[in-house]
This record gives sequence, structure tokens and C-alpha cells, in this order.
Amino acid sequence: MEGLGILEREVRELIRRRGIDPVRDRPGITSLVQDAIADYDARSVLGVVPPLVDGAAAHKAVLDAVAGFGPLQRYLDDPEVEEIWINNPQQVFVARRGEPELTTTILTAVEVRELVERMLKVSGRRLDLSSPFVDATLPGGERLHAVIPDITRKDWVVNIRKYVVRADHLEDLVVLGSLPPDAAAFLAAAVRAGLNVLVSGATQAGKTTMLNALSGAVPVRERIISCEEVFELRLAARDWVAMQCRQPNLEGTGEIPLRRLVKEALRMRPDRLLVGEVREAEALDLLIALNAGVPAMCTIHANSAREAVTKLCTLPLLAGENVSDRFVVPTVASCVDLVVHLGHDSRGRRRVREIVGIPGRTEQGVVETAEIFAWRDDRLVRGDGFPPHTERFARLGIDLAALLRARG
Repeated sequence: MEGLGILEREVRELIRRRGIDPVRDRPGITSLVQDAIADYDARSVLGVVPPLVDGAAAHKAVLDAVAGFGPLQRYLDDPEVEEIWINNPQQVFVARRGEPELTTTILTAVEVRELVERMLKVSGRRLDLSSPFVDATLPGGERLHAVIPDITRKDWVVNIRKYVVRADHLEDLVVLGSLPPDAAAFLAAAVRAGLNVLVSGATQAGKTTMLNALSGAVPVRERIISCEEVFELRLAARDWVAMQCRQPNLEGTGEIPLRRLVKEALRMRPDRLLVGEVREAEALDLLIALNAGVPAMCTIHANSAREAVTKLCTLPLLAGENVSDRFVVPTVASCVDLVVHLGHDSRGRRRVREIVGIPGRTEQGVVETAEIFAWRDDRLVRGDGFPPHTERFARLGIDLAALLRARG
């Protein structure tokens, strides 16, 4: 450990003198560490410095320390780790397959702070007393959330959510067991037909993964504009523009909220609009976009498909602006076509648990729904309902009755 500490200090001094940015210039840092180890080994033969026990391990440890995220890097590199969180420097947790695990990693308060500051350096976002919460995307696509005192009692609290499941297409979710082939085929056809889709579920249900997979069914000729709080979607689309929100600066100006992004997206010739998650008044702007005829897909936090529809009828009211449920409820009924609800099966695995259609009708102020696929006996099976806009499927040559194996 003594030799490793000496090597790390020497590498940090070389970085400082050469003015290299260790976060942005990973190849340059890798080469520098290799050269530093070669020089160190030559001096250790002469007895000038203690020898390194394992050169390869030393290379990774120093690289992680100066260019990666130090003690957390091994968890970021571990494909089985889904999430990392720090309650305090002595409590570093990870989740594997949804199960929390207290690690043996012990940090100091200074190390936690330095790690967060390094993570934020690339994102351009800040964390201070005037802005004690932060969301940011790490270079590897992980999502960082951090909170500092005095919002927390004493320590910096950190969550890093990884996106272990990579699903570019609905077929990938079939392979993973998240939904059956017939449901995947229906959803792909619905996206091709331009239906508006609301993806719902609780935290960690896989909403972003589903939205990503649904986007894989968008026809290649279409232009996609996505709006997110922080970049999470990773589409394989040819014509795609991704936008994220911006925090206010130190003077409290310059903020770009999700509402603004949705409004701007409508001026960018979208064939398809994606909204990462609607939580507040931006739901109104989404409904306005849908009402204007722009096909869209978005996610929402809810515990059932019915709750998702109810929530989408409530969130636009937060905008004020003389918005009432007399406008919102019929607009949701006429503009939202499908709700795909995600949850977990009895073994804790992520599954699509409901696919409901919205036929465009309301009854006493409640949006009607039709059960297209339902959860029965711990699996997703065909229900009795049909989606709206069946003529759109027909125009594409899709036999909807055959696709859904219609009954009767």
C-alpha cells in the first residue's frame, strides 16, 4: 500500500504540472499512468522506492483514483450493481438484483465531497448552499443525485443509479423476460401507428428502459425530440435531438425547466416527442402538444395504469393559468391512447403488468379505459379490450384482430 500511495502522489503531481484534465482526457491519463509505473518499477529495482506487488492492480487503482471515481469505481464497473448510495462516509450501499447490500468500503467526509465534486465537473452542474440538491449524468450514463447539509442532518448523501439493462428494442425486453412476445408485437405496432403512450410504474420499475425500447419501434424516417431533466435515454435513432433541463446559476437566473423544453421542442419539427418523466406543470404542455397532433411518449410515477391516468388529469392543474379539469379530463381521454404499466412479479423481477387502451370517452369526469393485456396468475395475458384508432393499424396493413388474437 505504501508503494501505491507514493505512485498515486507522483501521478497527481504529473497531472498538475502538465495541466491534464483527468476526467476529459482518459486516454492521456492512461498513458501517463503506464509511463509512471514503468519509471517507478525502474527505481524500485534500485531500492529507491518500495516495489509494487501487482503492476496491473496498481495501474487500475491509480487510474481509478485520479481519473475514475476512486473507491466507487469498482461498483460502477461491476455489471451486477444496479445502484450505489452513500448515507454517510461509513455506510456505502449497493443494490444487486434489487437487493441492498452494505459494502466494506469506508470513506472520509472529504473523500465523499471530492468524489461528488469530480462527478459534477463534467456535467457543469453545481451543488452549494443555494442549490443543495443536484441531478447529473455521469460520463458512463449513470444518474447522480446528491444532497448536502443542512438539508441532510450531517453528511453528504449520494445516490448513483446505473442503467444495467440495455434495451434498444422491445425484442430485447422479450429476451429479458419483461414482457411476452405477443405484447411486444402489439406495442411495436402501436408505436408504428403513432399512438400516444404513457409508461407508468414505481421507482426502479424500468420506466426509462421501456421508453427507450418503445422508441426503437419508431419508424427510421421520423425525427425524434426528447426532453429530460437529465440525459437518460440512449436511442439508436438516426434523427434524434436530446435536450435536458438546466439549473439556475449563482445569481438565480438561467434556469431551463422541463416546461420550456417541451415548448421549444414543438418548434423543432418533431415527428415524435419523448418526455422523460412528467411530474409537475409540464404535463399541461405535454397535453397541448398531444392536442396539436404531435405523437408522444412519456413516463409517469404511478402504482397502476388507472392511477397514471388520474395523475395525468391532475398534474396540469398545477400550472394554474385558468386550467380546469373541464379541459384536462376530456383532453387526456382524447389524446392519450395507451398506458403501459410496469411492476414486479412474485420473484421481484421487472415485468409489464398492464397495457390499457383509452377509447376517448369519459363517464362522470372519469376517463374510461380498456384492458388490452392484464396481469393474471403472475403473468401478462390478453385482456378483452382494444386500442383506439384501429384505422391507423389498418392503414399500415396490420391485422389488429390477428395481432391480438381477438376472442369471439
